[in-house]
Amino acid sequence: MKTYSAKETEIDKKWFIVDAEGKVLGRMATRIADILRGKNKSIFTPHVDTGDFVVVVNAEKVKLTGKKLTGKVYYRHSGYPGGLKSASAKKIKEESPEELIRLAVKGMLPKNKLGSRLIKKLKIYSGKDHPHQAQQPQPLEV
Repeated sequence: MKTYSAKETEIDKKWFIVDAEGKVLGRMATRIADILRGKNKSIFTPHVDTGDFVVVVNAEKVKLTGKKLTGKVYYRHSGYPGGLKSASAKKIKEESPEELIRLAVKGMLPKNKLGSRLIKKLKIYSGKDHPHQAQQPQPLEV
């Protein structure tokens, strides 16, 4: 018996929409990462992009549990000596709530070229409006 390996051309890609209002960030990000990778499909192949597109609306209304809003710190480094920058989750949520969700989902995807392709299929918007009505996204319950 041969093992089935999905091919890029045979995959039917769908669009899903997630309303982040009142949702817990980590639980929502886990579900989104699974959809982007295609783990919800029976044809899932780890090294092939079998996932779907996900549109997230109301990103500014996402919840963080416990003391994560002030205690969780995100770091980045410029590559130069003394170039370490840090920002709390509260600061990131105030400045760009889309980035908070993007960072959570990106951390759950593979750290290679496939992960870079998958994160591009995630569309995040602060408000309720989004320009993807033509794709007719289906609501996704998280």
